[in-house]
Amino acid sequence: MSNTVYTKNAPEAIGPYSQAKIVGGLVFTSGQIPINPATGNIEATDIKAQADQSCKNIKAILEEAGSSLDKVVKTTCFLADMADFAAFNEVYAQYFTSKPARSCVAVKTLPKNVLVEVEAIAEV
Repeated sequence: MSNTVYTKNAPEAIGPYSQAKIVGGLVFTSGQIPINPATGNIEATDIKAQADQSCKNIKAILEEAGSSLDKVVKTTCFLADMADFAAFNEVYAQYFTSKPARSCVAVKTLPKNVLVEVEAIAEV
């Protein structure tokens, strides 16, 4: 059995999916792009600001699920341009201080043409 997670402190899903699901003591977040939940808009245009907003969205979802960034065991990160890898890492390291396992890949295009998307798996 799974529980659906929803918080107004992260963006609404832009498709037929949930912000996160809790299953077997783990919370699985959907990929978070840099939409500001207060405005529903993508306000940042540079990789650092977009990474910051994406990580804030993950944090809000995890907190709603009864978890935290410190309990993240795995992340998957998608970049529109691998040239942004170092700048992305600067921001990512501020949020994921426990250094979870991670995959980071470049993709051709992300939803709404953003520069970054981050998803996480954490213990509840």
